[in-house]
Amino acid sequence: MALKIPYSRVDWINTIFLLAISLLALVAAPIHLFRHGLDWFIGGLFAFYVIATGMSITLGYHRLFSHLSFKAKWPVRLFTLVFGACAFENSALNWASDHRRHHKHTDHDDDPYNIQQGFLWAHIGWILFKVLPEPPLDNVADLRRDRLVMLQHRTDKLIAVGVGLILPAALGYWWNGTEGALAGFLIVGALRVFVVQQCTFFINSLCHTIGRQPYSSTCSARDSTLMAFLTFGEGYHNFHHRFQHDYRNGVKAWAFDPTKWATWCLAKVGLVSGLRRVPEHQILLAEMDEARKHVGRQLADIHQSGTSVCDNALQAVHALEETLALAYHELGEAIDRKAEISRRTLARWRRQTRELVERVSALAPTPT
Repeated sequence: MALKIPYSRVDWINTIFLLAISLLALVAAPIHLFRHGLDWFIGGLFAFYVIATGMSITLGYHRLFSHLSFKAKWPVRLFTLVFGACAFENSALNWASDHRRHHKHTDHDDDPYNIQQGFLWAHIGWILFKVLPEPPLDNVADLRRDRLVMLQHRTDKLIAVGVGLILPAALGYWWNGTEGALAGFLIVGALRVFVVQQCTFFINSLCHTIGRQPYSSTCSARDSTLMAFLTFGEGYHNFHHRFQHDYRNGVKAWAFDPTKWATWCLAKVGLVSGLRRVPEHQILLAEMDEARKHVGRQLADIHQSGTSVCDNALQAVHALEETLALAYHELGEAIDRKAEISRRTLARWRRQTRELVERVSALAPTPT
């Protein structure tokens, strides 16, 4: 990584600022907490800012502006642009441009946070060593027509400092004088920025490292329920890379996706509209296709390893594989014909898909 970085073009102002914020969050904020504790006002303000800035990134920067997963009225756009800036992750225009390039070139050289360059590079290295000039904003023409987006693009640093650092310090001073101002700056400001940024960076690093790939194995993106709890629902990253325009990341009913829930609630009160959803049969088709590929790889590994497997068990797996293949082709043909498929049939095919993967996984040789 170091050999490829043109250090003379690195945006060192950005790098020094991020390192300074991290130092304040990891050293100064804990010292202040140890000496003075945390009262309910600063704690509540911290919680509000974490949720407001974190959700402004996931709901606003990501699903609204980058992927156009729904349409939003000006109050939602304004809120997410203001508090999104407070995360100190650049303007929505720049963020969306980077993210669209990430999806177009996932795991390749033009991917800004390419996991193939290493975990640390995908997590934070690409930001610490970001070079100037930045790539042209040639993939966000639609956002350039949004006056609020362009206003935020010109003033995002002022908003970030003013609303993200100075305002919490001012509120802290109003609450508890100098000590409150310091708490507002260090805890609601610096520590909150660090926490929100790390959660965002986890999507670029851990969500391309740990978890399952139930929808597609063509790129490194993975689904992780654990990561969903740390990223306001963005942890279902394999689904997102397969169906990037869906307003949901956690598509299952049980999936933890606060960003999805918030978007749905905003739609119910008329603040957002046009929620984009992938049809259930298209999702199942992707699951079935990936299951067949997974089963093929697992069976090949079993045969190559010379593992002794009960003939009856293998016959059962092959029979289920044939059933799934027939269902897969039947589903594909139904989609081509735009034919209706009953929920009961979809549920049966999904159950067969899950059963096949479980059976083959149980037969797979245990690593020694």
